[in-house]
Amino acid sequence: MKPKVLWTLAVIGLILFVYAQLVPALNSGSSEGGGTISKTKAVQAASDFAANTLQFPDIRQDQADVTYATLSDVYGYFSKENLLTKYNEQYSKQFPAELFRVKFKHPDNHLDALYVDVNMKDGNVVGFYGGEQWNKSVRDELLKSAEGTATVKSMEGDLTQEEKEKLAAPFVLALGFKPEQLQPADSGGVGLVYNVQGYKEGEAQGQLIFHFEYNKVSSLESRFTVPASHTEYVNQQSKLATWLTFGGYAFLSFILGILAIVYSARTRPYASFKRGIFLTLFYLFINVASTLNMLPAFEAEGISGATLTFAMVFQLMTTLVMTASIYFSLVGGDGLWREKGRNMWLRAQEAGYGSHVLRSALNGYAWALILLGVQSLIYVALGLTLHTWSTTDETQSPYNMVYPWLFPLMAWMAGIGEEAVYRLFGIPMLKKIVRSTFAASLITTLIWAFGHTLYPIYPVVSRPIELTIIGLLFSYIFLRHGYIAVMFAHVVFDSLLMGLSLITMGSAGNVLIGIITFAMPAIVGYLISVFRPSKPGTGTPGTTGTPGTIGTTGTQGSLSDRLDEGKPLY
Repeated sequence: MKPKVLWTLAVIGLILFVYAQLVPALNSGSSEGGGTISKTKAVQAASDFAANTLQFPDIRQDQADVTYATLSDVYGYFSKENLLTKYNEQYSKQFPAELFRVKFKHPDNHLDALYVDVNMKDGNVVGFYGGEQWNKSVRDELLKSAEGTATVKSMEGDLTQEEKEKLAAPFVLALGFKPEQLQPADSGGVGLVYNVQGYKEGEAQGQLIFHFEYNKVSSLESRFTVPASHTEYVNQQSKLATWLTFGGYAFLSFILGILAIVYSARTRPYASFKRGIFLTLFYLFINVASTLNMLPAFEAEGISGATLTFAMVFQLMTTLVMTASIYFSLVGGDGLWREKGRNMWLRAQEAGYGSHVLRSALNGYAWALILLGVQSLIYVALGLTLHTWSTTDETQSPYNMVYPWLFPLMAWMAGIGEEAVYRLFGIPMLKKIVRSTFAASLITTLIWAFGHTLYPIYPVVSRPIELTIIGLLFSYIFLRHGYIAVMFAHVVFDSLLMGLSLITMGSAGNVLIGIITFAMPAIVGYLISVFRPSKPGTGTPGTTGTPGTIGTTGTQGSLSDRLDEGKPLY
């Protein structure tokens, strides 16, 4: 594709992306649109509430932990019903679906921790919890059975309905509600639930939910309820996503990993086991760093102690398996292509390497913008046909990272690993079976697409549809320009989205890191071209040489000639 045509399409893609994705995200009212308070302000608001309303005078702000929490069911329901704009305008101040959860350790001599929920947009407190034996996940699990409900009720103390309402009254006023707005609702005999009049949209109702321990208020939650039908639908879709992820992606990717080992050995005369070591170790570093960076999210989910240790060990073992798969995919994929006389991954000592890397990095921006434009059109089409919608996910939010600036590194992890497994190795290996380049590209793309179904986008099938199209375009870039080109295209594609996430978080530091994220692929390409200057020759990947010839220029001689002369292959 000529540069003029390529960049014309890129400009069109950018316009489509801004119009169909960026502007709606900025106007959505979600954390992705920015406009949030700082974590420091959240701590201050929570501290004032704890001291003045909850009567904890010795709160230590310097020991507070802040995590991002979300009511994904609430956000998802309003998104699904096309009520998100109205919700954000009328209800989100008192009943936010996204908030900062501030944790104060040992606020007094009795409690291990006190949690205060702060609206991350407006800074008002919307809830708290911290009874002596309080654990939300444990309590919610207990309430699923009659025996467990009795256990929770016994912890409340001998409180009548009137006594509960009296204890709750000061907190109702503190949150800005008036008694006449409240209508008692069925609480199942546990706690106290109020429906707030004037806060109802569709089948969702704004409620204040109180719980008690030992004749005192132990928690208060402000939230919209969602209909059971919505919860059931999401649960069914989540089960489907789990099957697609572990059955369609994890299992088949494991098979590809085994085959990569086999073909690494079978193509040994054409490949080198020294290749891919740096990329593999870089991938491993990013993966481990990203996992450790998400510790606040794990803690926010209540994962700690032995459970957290087990989760981290399991993640490390999974990471090592994935890393090994990527390494052998790099070796085996390179060998398979060179066995066919095609060089899809130039080596540093080969002709044209430096200029090819720089050109791939720069063209990666054009391809990324084209892909973002295509993605925007897909979203529009899926919205009109499947009525797709999405919700929030606290486990993937940069707000829940120790160092948000590490978040964009995951773009490099995806570009290096996924393009190695599903393009460099997957396509030539599958082609041996199906005898069709398109079919091989489609199969590997489907496997790759199934691995993204756990993202909170519904219906779940919309995600594989979107990524099948995107993946086939990645396959085209790979087949046309080689592994380095498609790796950069993938990295730039993800870097643009991740960099925007940092910028919308606000603060000069995040904005600066976001801009650096945008520029980093070009910087890397330039530095490689400087320190690995091109040798004479075109070095165009994918050129088919004489059978048995290594490389693209034919200057290294045929394989048989080099073996006869006792020379090294490369």
